[in-house]
Amino acid sequence: MIVGVKLPTSFGTPFFNVIYAFLGRHDCFILNLTVMDGRGKNTPAIGIDLGTTYSCVAVWKHNRVEIIPNDQGNRTTPSCVAFADDERLIGDGAKNQAAMNPANTIFDTKRLIGRRFSDSEVQEDMKLWPFKVIEGSADTPKIVVSYKGEEKEFLAEEISSMILGKMKETAEAYLGTPVKNSVVTVPAYFNDSQRQATKDAGTIAGLNVMRIINEPTAAAIAYGLDNKPNITGKINVLVFDLGGGTFDVSLLTMSEEGGTLQVKAVAGDTHLGGEDFDNRMVDHCVLEFKRKWKKNLTENKRALGRLRSACEKAKRILSCMTQTSIELDALHDGIDFSMKFTRAKFDELNISSFNKCIETVNACLIDAKMEKSSVDEVILVGGSTRIPKVQSLLQQLFDRKELCKNLNPDEAVAHGAAIMAEKFSGNRNKSFQDFLLLDVNPLSLGVGIKGDLFSVVIPRNTPIPTKNSKVYVTCIDNQSQACIKVYQGERPRSSDNHFLGKFTVSGIPHAPKGAIEFNVGFELDVNGIFTVTSEILSTGKKEKLTIVNENGRLRKEEIEKMVEDAEKFKQEDQEYKKRIDAFNALEDCIYNMKKMEQAVADVSKWMEDNQGASVDEIEGMKEHLESLCMPKI
Repeated sequence: MIVGVKLPTSFGTPFFNVIYAFLGRHDCFILNLTVMDGRGKNTPAIGIDLGTTYSCVAVWKHNRVEIIPNDQGNRTTPSCVAFADDERLIGDGAKNQAAMNPANTIFDTKRLIGRRFSDSEVQEDMKLWPFKVIEGSADTPKIVVSYKGEEKEFLAEEISSMILGKMKETAEAYLGTPVKNSVVTVPAYFNDSQRQATKDAGTIAGLNVMRIINEPTAAAIAYGLDNKPNITGKINVLVFDLGGGTFDVSLLTMSEEGGTLQVKAVAGDTHLGGEDFDNRMVDHCVLEFKRKWKKNLTENKRALGRLRSACEKAKRILSCMTQTSIELDALHDGIDFSMKFTRAKFDELNISSFNKCIETVNACLIDAKMEKSSVDEVILVGGSTRIPKVQSLLQQLFDRKELCKNLNPDEAVAHGAAIMAEKFSGNRNKSFQDFLLLDVNPLSLGVGIKGDLFSVVIPRNTPIPTKNSKVYVTCIDNQSQACIKVYQGERPRSSDNHFLGKFTVSGIPHAPKGAIEFNVGFELDVNGIFTVTSEILSTGKKEKLTIVNENGRLRKEEIEKMVEDAEKFKQEDQEYKKRIDAFNALEDCIYNMKKMEQAVADVSKWMEDNQGASVDEIEGMKEHLESLCMPKI
């Protein structure tokens, strides 16, 4: 379905939020939206890959995608925020000081966003993080830091918004113009709460998030556009996306020379990636330190931070070498730590996770009802796909098929996001104006029944739009009403899944348990609007619940408050930078004055020693002195 709309930016953010909420967040829907500025020109739209460990931003420019480098010249930016005594650091600056300021350096927020504090994975992660996480209202996790002598609390959405804000500023500096419109990517296996929380983070950052799209789908778009001339007929593509903290597998079919992209099945784990591999290396080193020195490293957060950084570097080296070493001076209690690390040992520590990746690929193939021999291309996405053992296991699974490595695994997702951002902003480029996405429902939808069991009505990987229904019966004698609770997920217990909403069916005729039947129908349309209906079969009485995608975790007032806070932080950052720049300018001035004084002394000495100098020599020395004294323009 394709919709074309042309709207002025003067309508404002609230108006657009209503439009985007209505249109939904599913990859099956193509929105052809042109946003015009006051002069009738298209405003730039960017694609952002918001990663667990690194983020990337790209834009369609000069008829191609350009990955935008940050202020350090790097094409990816660490997804890291630090609070120092007098300043807030985002990206490279935050990561570079992490070992010295572990309690106030925040990372891995993608593993927190949209989750509950009581989530078992959140509880396990908290044991590893050097920063403090507490329980907020409604079971939401809150991050606690010390900043300017005060204790401050942040939701994961706020920290993620700071990273998105950094990507926005990076794009604005590169393009030389304000940026508002964006497409932001998420793992295919993110549930509705995680997707909405990511969109909220974009709003807090001052971005107009036109669409949330799946990371492997974005990578497939990048592949499809880059290889369009070579694609004929229909090909099956498996995207293997193993990043810093999440893992996705998507099986897609490309047809009509790359013009149509149909998702067949998705599978994954929103809590598996390079961070876990780092953690196992750290655990191994901690055990080795304890065995050798009888001391517990886990009690020293700064030492753990230094060790984590060293392990991450060692992991990267082991992707291209078979052996490296970890060397850290005075790691703990003045003890120097030195240890050799082989690729074989790294593989041994992580083999269970690697095997889990392969099991997930098999599950995706089964859900898609496709033989592995039918897969034409296996595309590697995410930095962790550089690990040789991962590539080896994948090749074994696909009978030594050559893996597709012609996409940069760190940039492919942002690349595809930029293409879709340009399309959604109304670009008529022939390269992708007819591009069409057809998606599936990534997680099962169902209701909670007696015993806290989850009854699936629409299974995962069902092509959308779709509808289905199931018949349920009363569970007690003379039951007069029933509460229908709707969930999303794959867990057998309904309470372990993501709660979407509820409604009550009343007016049930009195009868013995099991005698009254009511039909519960689910319908998921192309706009991402999910409707649940219930009908008492004996009376025909109906109830209806519509779950629209704007149902987020944060209230409008909370988001507005966070937007104000974000602007306050931005102003504080600017003031700090101005103050530091002023100090640096003064220091440069003092240095130049001293340099001038020395030059005057040197020339005076030259005059004493060169009374017989020629006119040209004297005038040359005068010009030299004047060049030092005159201000540089």
